[in-house]
Amino acid sequence: MSWEENVRKVVPYTPGEQPKTTNVIKLNTNENPYPPSDAVWACLSSVHPQDLRLYPDPAATDLVHAIAEVYGVKDSETFAGVGSDDVLAMCFMTFFHGKKPILFPDITYSFYDVWADLMEIPYETVPLDEDFRICPGDYMKENGGIVFPNPNAPTGEKLGLDAIEKIIAGNPDSVVIVDEAYVDFGAQSALPLIHKYDNVIVTQTFSKSRSLAGVRIGYAFGPEKLIKYLNDVKYSFNSYTMNRLTIAMGAACVRDVETFRANCRKVMDTRAWVTEELRDLGFIIHESSSNFLFATHPRVDAGELFAWLKEKHIYVRYFNKPRINQYLRITIGTDEDMRTFCDTLKEYPGIGEDKV
Repeated sequence: MSWEENVRKVVPYTPGEQPKTTNVIKLNTNENPYPPSDAVWACLSSVHPQDLRLYPDPAATDLVHAIAEVYGVKDSETFAGVGSDDVLAMCFMTFFHGKKPILFPDITYSFYDVWADLMEIPYETVPLDEDFRICPGDYMKENGGIVFPNPNAPTGEKLGLDAIEKIIAGNPDSVVIVDEAYVDFGAQSALPLIHKYDNVIVTQTFSKSRSLAGVRIGYAFGPEKLIKYLNDVKYSFNSYTMNRLTIAMGAACVRDVETFRANCRKVMDTRAWVTEELRDLGFIIHESSSNFLFATHPRVDAGELFAWLKEKHIYVRYFNKPRINQYLRITIGTDEDMRTFCDTLKEYPGIGEDKV
């Protein structure tokens, strides 16, 4: 078929499985196990049904202002989009338009190479070290831009602010995007660096620490000039990206700092005891600064364990990729879910026996 020659063909991103039944323990997509702020529901009465016949505010002014207010920056330094995937995709379209390859880790969020292929952006992956950590010195080479998560996914390893600044300062001719989807679970944000450097964008999301994965809100901070460029591309692509309900819910949610902090603390407390429990079962666990654990067991094949857990109605994430095909990524759920998970693991041959 001749028309097929004009079709853009890419290998798509594969999201975590969303089971259709409810009798499962779902630890595969890094959702927060706790509900969002009560303010989310209370605010909905502020949106009159009659208003829904009108287009939403293309600038999402109320949401942008609320985010900026809570984080102590200007509205003009803040951008909002439909989840951090939307925000990051806009960043790729806006800032990675050169002929030099962009750089990102070889083991990282697997949407980066998908976007690069889709947008025909040249890229080069930079290997993590043997401990799955980013080495800032490896990014001191010619490039058309840099993007990396902090903490990294799926490893959960964090990079210190000094190391992040080294990458930004060492690449003054490139835009550096720091993807902070998991930063609220134990890492330090690079947000202060937007006032020190003119080439940095920091992205975050409501999906993890604010329990609004189903609503889809992401945001970014950066110098005013970069945010203006980002908005220019957004308005050229789809000016009405956020609906009225989402804008209202997001503005209410971000202002409830108390619930946000309490939920993060519960996840981190659970993460701590689950880490020790799994180590007692013989797992090797990387220190995590995220809402998930990255684990391998020296006597157990990760792919087989993944399939066995699924038969037990427990969903975790498995990546059949070089270097990490013997690891599972395990989202931190409620204490009850994680206790069931750990107890179930003890039934698997080779787990819980004397360590090698």
